[in-house]
Amino acid sequence: MKNTEKSTINLSSDYLQGAHPDVMKRLAETNLLKTAGYTLDEFSQSAREKIRKECNAPEADVFFLTGGTQTNAVFIGAYLKPYQGVIAADSAHISLHEAGAIEFGGHKVLTVPSENGKIKAEDIRDYIDGYYSDKNHEHMVMPGMVYISQPTECGTLYSLDELEKISELCRKNNIALYADGARLAYALACDKNDVSLADLARLCDAFYIGGTKCGTLFGEALVIPVHNLIPHLFTMTKQYGALLAKGRIAGVQFDTLFTDGLYYRLGRTAIDAADKIRAALKEKGYKTLYDSPTNQIFVLFENSRLEEISRNAELGFWEKADQDHTVMRLAASWATTEEEVKDFISVI
Repeated sequence: MKNTEKSTINLSSDYLQGAHPDVMKRLAETNLLKTAGYTLDEFSQSAREKIRKECNAPEADVFFLTGGTQTNAVFIGAYLKPYQGVIAADSAHISLHEAGAIEFGGHKVLTVPSENGKIKAEDIRDYIDGYYSDKNHEHMVMPGMVYISQPTECGTLYSLDELEKISELCRKNNIALYADGARLAYALACDKNDVSLADLARLCDAFYIGGTKCGTLFGEALVIPVHNLIPHLFTMTKQYGALLAKGRIAGVQFDTLFTDGLYYRLGRTAIDAADKIRAALKEKGYKTLYDSPTNQIFVLFENSRLEEISRNAELGFWEKADQDHTVMRLAASWATTEEEVKDFISVI
């Protein structure tokens, strides 16, 4: 629902603001230094080493790309054979909200039913078995990868047990497991999370650490635990338009995020804010669509009440529930303040 008046509170997304002050300070401090381009600089190398250490993956390849859609398109496009597709939840970002970027690169998104944004190992197995048991499968798109996100599009989390089962299934069937980590800071900081960066590196063929939504001006860090899994990925990144000439700008930002635990602290700020909002919504009798423990909250509003709230707070449209109700997304971020939380609670 679009605002006709200027809102005093904006919880419509988690990438509305620039970058954390520590990131901006470091960018300013290094601004006039001359360094190599294309993330071959010393700041990017320092960031890689810090990320490898956090992931307990000393041989990992770490690439800094411009954004989430580009990262998904680059890795999926570079890894898959021309005749393969990627299995994903029917609610997955690559399926719904990336403007067909994966298909534009020549690979079909093979959707399976999801529950609260998650897909189950058994549903993946059924899809793979169904493909190979079909006598016409050579005329069909072969599944070559499984895509998940942590947290999911619905703000929910894969448990370590769920992730281990999916990883085991993928390795048994010789297909890749790739995790989208656009909001990974908010998963790692959540009290209900039991999956670490080291777990992701151990169980996934690749994943990315989100910066755009988690404290940087832009940029994501793609982690591939097995060195040289995709030869010439650097070149292919440039082909996809996702390589920065001034790559050190991304390197400086991630080097800062992984200094003194800043990435985890930024995630915690968002979780604390979201938890307070969740508690207030529950106390006031509002219904949420998903049991999301992370920074995103999906709330069912009566349209008349939503119109009233929207005069003072801007929320993100999610979907029309029915003629009289609308689901709106509230997204806390690394920059959400206590004052903003208190103001929103007073509005509801």
